[in-house]
Amino acid sequence: MQTNNSCEQDVFRVRKLEISDKSKGFIELLQQLTVCGSISDEEFEEQFKELCSYGNDHLIGVIEDPHSGKIIATGSVFIEKKFIRNCGKVGHIEDVVVDSNARGMQLGKKIVGFLIDHARLMGCYKVILDCSDQNRTFYEKCGFKQKEIQMVRYFI
Repeated sequence: MQTNNSCEQDVFRVRKLEISDKSKGFIELLQQLTVCGSISDEEFEEQFKELCSYGNDHLIGVIEDPHSGKIIATGSVFIEKKFIRNCGKVGHIEDVVVDSNARGMQLGKKIVGFLIDHARLMGCYKVILDCSDQNRTFYEKCGFKQKEIQMVRYFI
C-alpha cells in the first residue's frame, strides 16, 4: 500500500466519520492506537449519535482507502468553550492514528491538517494535543511546539 506517487496520494481524502465506518475497520484502527475493547453495533450507533448531537464542537475525521474500502487513518478534535480569552475556544486534537500498513504516505499530516483547519474555522485561538516523545517530531512537522508538560490521573 505504501507509495511515493503523488497522484495516488490525491485519492486519499479526509471526510467526517459515518455510521457505516464501523464495518470498514474503524474500531480495529483505533485498537492500533490504544485499548479499545469490542464495541457492539448498538453501542457504536449510540455513541455516534451522541457525538453527532454536538454538531461542529466534536468532529472525527477519517481517510478511507478507495481500493480496499477500509478506514486507514483517523483523528478527532473537540472544541472547548472557555471564559478566558474573551470567551475563547480551544481545539483539542485526540486519537490520531494511521494504519500500520499505510504509514509514510503523509496521511497523518492530512488528518491533522483537517482537524487544525476545523478548529480555526470554529474560531479557536489555539489547538492543543498530547503526544508521546516518539511522536513529537511528527507533530513538530505539523506546526506544533512543545509547551509545558502533560499530567494525567486515570480512574480505571
